[in-house]
Amino acid sequence: MFTKRLFQKVVHRHQRHEKSSPSPDDLNFRINVHYGIPSTASILAFDPIQRLLAIGTLDGRIKVIGGDNIEGLLISPKLLPYKYLEFLQNQGFIVSITNDDDIQVWSLEKRSIACSLQWDSNVTAFSVISGSSFMYVGDEYGLMSVLKYDPDRGQILRLPYQLSSDFLAEATGVSVSNQQPIVGILPQPCSSGNRLLIAYESGLIVLWDVVEAHAVVVRGDKVLQLQNKVGTTDDGDTDIVDDAPSLDSEEKEISALCWTSTDGSILAVGYVDGDILFWNTSKDSSIKDQEAGFSSNVVKLQLSSSEKRLPVIVLHWLDNSKSSKHREGQLLIYGGDEIGSEEVVTVLSLEWSSGMEAVRCTGRTDLTLTGSFADMILVPSAGTTGCNTDASLFVLSNPGRIHIYSSDLQPKEDVPVSALNFPVTIPTVDPLMTVAELFHVSGSTDGLGSKITVASSTLTLPGNKRWPLTGGIINHLSSGKDDKVQRLYVTGYQDGSVRIWDATYPVFSLLCVLTNEANSENLVDSGASLTTVDLCSSTLRLAVGNECGRVELYKLCSSNETSIHFVTETKSEVRSSAQVQGPRCGAVFNLHKSGVQALRFINQGSKLIVAHECSRIAVIDVQSSSVAFITDSIPTSPVISVLYKAFDYEMVKKTNESAPKIPDISRGESIFVLTKEGSIYVIDGNNGSMISSRPVQLKKSTAISVYLIENQLAACSSVDELQLQTDDILKNEPLPSGAQGSEKCENEDCALDKNPSAISSKELFVLLCCRDSLRIYPAKSVVQGRSKSNYKVKLSKPCCWTTVFRKDHVGGLAVFYQTGEMEIRSLPDLELVKEFSLLSELRWNFKPNMERMISSVENLHIALANGSEVAFVSLLEGQNDFRIPESLPSLHDEVLAAAANAAISISSDQKRKQGGNPGILSGIVKGLRGPKPNKLTYHDSNSKADFSHLEGIFVRNIIPEPLLTTDEPEAVELTIDDIDIDEPGPLASTSSHELDSKNKDKKSEREKLFDDDAEIKPRLRTREEIVAKYRKTGDASSAAGQAKDKLLERQEKLEKISRRTEDLQNGAEDFASLANELVKAMENRKWYHV
Repeated sequence: MFTKRLFQKVVHRHQRHEKSSPSPDDLNFRINVHYGIPSTASILAFDPIQRLLAIGTLDGRIKVIGGDNIEGLLISPKLLPYKYLEFLQNQGFIVSITNDDDIQVWSLEKRSIACSLQWDSNVTAFSVISGSSFMYVGDEYGLMSVLKYDPDRGQILRLPYQLSSDFLAEATGVSVSNQQPIVGILPQPCSSGNRLLIAYESGLIVLWDVVEAHAVVVRGDKVLQLQNKVGTTDDGDTDIVDDAPSLDSEEKEISALCWTSTDGSILAVGYVDGDILFWNTSKDSSIKDQEAGFSSNVVKLQLSSSEKRLPVIVLHWLDNSKSSKHREGQLLIYGGDEIGSEEVVTVLSLEWSSGMEAVRCTGRTDLTLTGSFADMILVPSAGTTGCNTDASLFVLSNPGRIHIYSSDLQPKEDVPVSALNFPVTIPTVDPLMTVAELFHVSGSTDGLGSKITVASSTLTLPGNKRWPLTGGIINHLSSGKDDKVQRLYVTGYQDGSVRIWDATYPVFSLLCVLTNEANSENLVDSGASLTTVDLCSSTLRLAVGNECGRVELYKLCSSNETSIHFVTETKSEVRSSAQVQGPRCGAVFNLHKSGVQALRFINQGSKLIVAHECSRIAVIDVQSSSVAFITDSIPTSPVISVLYKAFDYEMVKKTNESAPKIPDISRGESIFVLTKEGSIYVIDGNNGSMISSRPVQLKKSTAISVYLIENQLAACSSVDELQLQTDDILKNEPLPSGAQGSEKCENEDCALDKNPSAISSKELFVLLCCRDSLRIYPAKSVVQGRSKSNYKVKLSKPCCWTTVFRKDHVGGLAVFYQTGEMEIRSLPDLELVKEFSLLSELRWNFKPNMERMISSVENLHIALANGSEVAFVSLLEGQNDFRIPESLPSLHDEVLAAAANAAISISSDQKRKQGGNPGILSGIVKGLRGPKPNKLTYHDSNSKADFSHLEGIFVRNIIPEPLLTTDEPEAVELTIDDIDIDEPGPLASTSSHELDSKNKDKKSEREKLFDDDAEIKPRLRTREEIVAKYRKTGDASSAAGQAKDKLLERQEKLEKISRRTEDLQNGAEDFASLANELVKAMENRKWYHV
């Protein structure tokens, strides 16, 4: 009977435990919000129409930044760097190529990979035709391929069009080394994608016309000798333009290139040896002129006269030309300077006349970097769509810092060029964040948004220029109840300031910044670093503590009071302060010079517990701004955490040594104090006296946090009340473990007698989290100073932060390790439920003091800060307080995209109306009249209509199929007997009579068809060949019959060939007649009638 009842009891407990503990299916790591630039940022891209900035990283992430605090994070399944990153402009897609040559297309709408294509060779060059879906890919074998992204099918299409190095060598007549890598592909500006420039590693540069399929310009041949003289800089100290430039006979390896003119007539090329050459691509010189040395197509430039120079890594051109005859602008260079020199971005101001007869450098500026260089990009100012005439320079340096320079990069009147730090939504480095907490607001929030000062301001660039990043759309929910503030994110900084954000939606809004200046008070130690903050969610009172022991109290929904209380341990005074807008400081407490380690509002915000580093505990009456009591210092180690609970606890009284122990039930408020060495003290919350006879102490442990668990744990671990009443034998049974690796401790006093009138200490449990272990104690044992735990788990990794969570009837413990891993454990048995890794989920590594910037709310929404990044994640499946995806901001503006396409279409129509573009249809008609002109008219590269003709070009491969063998093929003789004639289809309606009537000049047409072969002499055959070919078995009559059949078959084939020829001729005449009629009909019609 005893065994049966014991088994039923264990089964009953197990069922209740399963209902209250989370399962792996209940947990899912989701990134709801992400702010900041990753420290591993390495490459930049910009969409000039949608006004979005994309930042690729070394760990497979892409950060997208728009306007109005709109940011998005795209995470690739591959933890690999990106070597190429480009927008499909105004289409809502980003193309990236990883180091393992995986071409990925990202959908900004879905924030995920739309499709990918694994390239079969090393991609060494990549470019997108601006405004289109066509992409050029160059590889290590010298092959240039064309890709197209099809959004309807969600696929990357590899088109047949290709250019190999062997094909270009044959087409240009210039030798190209076998399998020479392509190091650069640039579509020529203003060519509508019709021309592209291909640069090979050896130095060869080819400007190719994809429409006419021929090389327009060939540059960089190693036999070229430069004899023309060019201008020099006005600065006599630095000669950066060579007076007598010459190109060595050796191949110069290209490392960077960019266009230095808006029409694509001048190309700047950087080389590994530090040289920079300007190539004129507007016309091509003959090979004879180049060999004779009469070329004026190139100018050589050097940043340093040193023999050993850095390779030229990045080149950009900022054009400032006022006219096409006089060119000027600024060349932005990273690299090319002397080895060992300071790492800078060099800005050269250049000007020259048309034709590059005289190139002059009018100024040089070196932009000093604060970290190692990563990338730089020119971002056109707001209102422009790709022109670099008025653009800002974004320089990316490590770790994840962006500095912004205006378009005027030359100093004036000894004023150095200053950089603007990239503004961040949530600052973490400047100023330095020291503490951060996420709070759930449960009280009334009516008027919170109107009473708190909105501190956000319109961002501008130097010179009052508009901020260039304005992309994205905020999708706030519009229902009335959803407008309430539900979460606040509060951060404290090293300079003593506090920032408060509305964290209700995925797009955070800054509500206010609390500083000493904002409160118009010159407070002592006001600039000290903040150590802790706490918010009462019901009264919206904020407490802030700093390292000098000062505590400030704010009321976010404050009244018009102008008095402020200053309280010390010995005196209190009230001062008047000026009226300020927004939250104001109502009280300042300087009770001890020791730093504030913990703050805790209790009794619905009426009291505040303050724990100092010196282990003194103070309780403040918030309503009267007075001190209730201050305890003496606890003679152990610094306090790290405090907890408060009102419950019944049992004290043991003895009248004398021989008398039995008499339990004394007391009720009151208790404060649990946790020290760094793992000791737990219990203090009376009314007077500060010590309740516990001795503290719970651990040996050689570092405490992290402490929690009080009541209803959830009691429901999970307590036995059924009715079962307890009917089973006196099992009344004092210890709690079951049931956890692998957990240790069940013997404790005869851990029976949980239910007291319906009040919460008893027997219904409470204390969870102590240390760096190397997790322990659960009955609160009764902690009050009595007993160190025997019910459950204990030894951790294999050092723990740095923990939190308990609860959703409905499911709760547990989240444990964060210094290795960046996170575990979810059940309560009370501390079993492992599921593991997560910040390295795989967020690509984060643990950093020192990171635990001070981790916080959470009860439903396991966790806020984390790491370096310049801040992330808000949720771990419970189905928990969607951020209302994702409905409230997510849109990273692609469909309305803006449609408006931009309409504007481009209208602009293209106006150009065609003015005669700048003959149009596709008229071009076809003129092509039927006569030969196609050699000179093409190019259009705006942003027009979608300009790329429609490329579709038909890229669907065919212009490279001829290679021969099967390299040996000369044997001549194959064909006779009329070997020709197979396909019969015409059943739809052909031409009768034999009509064909006979039209076939009067059959002989003359045959002569025209075969006149090319008239000069071909027949080959004489030997007797043996004739016998082997025509000798048949049988008698002479059968041979003659076979010969007759052959003659009849040959005659029939000849007639069929003649008929087919006549049909083709008639079809050509009909097509020519139709074309003439179409020309006459279209001559007097306007373009809008087409």
